[in-house]
Amino acid sequence: MKISEFFNIPQPIITMWVIMAIVIIFSVIATRSLKDVPGPIQNLAESAVNALIGFFAGVVGKKNAKRYLPMFGTFFVFIVVSNYSGLLPGAGDLFKVSTANLSVTAGLAIISFCMTHVIGVQNRGALGYLKSFLQPVALMLPFTLIDQVVRPFSLALRLYGNIFAEEMVTEQLRGMFPLVLPLVMQILSLIFCLIQAMVFTMLTAVYVGEAIGEEE
Repeated sequence: MKISEFFNIPQPIITMWVIMAIVIIFSVIATRSLKDVPGPIQNLAESAVNALIGFFAGVVGKKNAKRYLPMFGTFFVFIVVSNYSGLLPGAGDLFKVSTANLSVTAGLAIISFCMTHVIGVQNRGALGYLKSFLQPVALMLPFTLIDQVVRPFSLALRLYGNIFAEEMVTEQLRGMFPLVLPLVMQILSLIFCLIQAMVFTMLTAVYVGEAIGEEE
């Protein structure tokens, strides 16, 4: 009997917890004893941080990229590791890819949605943030509200649909062409999984940039 069946916990949730534990452990090890001359793990972590800051700086500016990197970076690292877990042996059988589950991607989208508005209120004040929904003219309010409601659905469905479809297509092709084609799909998946993580986090950064009024 699988652990998920024994405790009545969905497999994608268990996978999500395992990935979170791995990321937390790696982060603790990488930052436990920082040195002027970094070792391999610290060097990898610093390179990743600098790359993410450079990526998000093009959306919200360098200052805000550094300020909100904990949120942006957490989204990116969790999503990209979750996506890549589907390339490991046993994916789909021993464990389920968490980002191929709508409940997980919906949870990520809801967190993104809530944090965006919290950040907007923190930077503009409650009244100032509410007034931003009336710009450039008050008549745009209904459309602005619709856009805000659609955003979390769009984030959740885009990530879920793309990863789930990629998993299904790869599985079907593996059964039909068991030799060369699955290898080609695995290589393409390396790029595809990275792109999906970038899209989710970039859109989150765009929404945060709009909320704080410093979109670049």
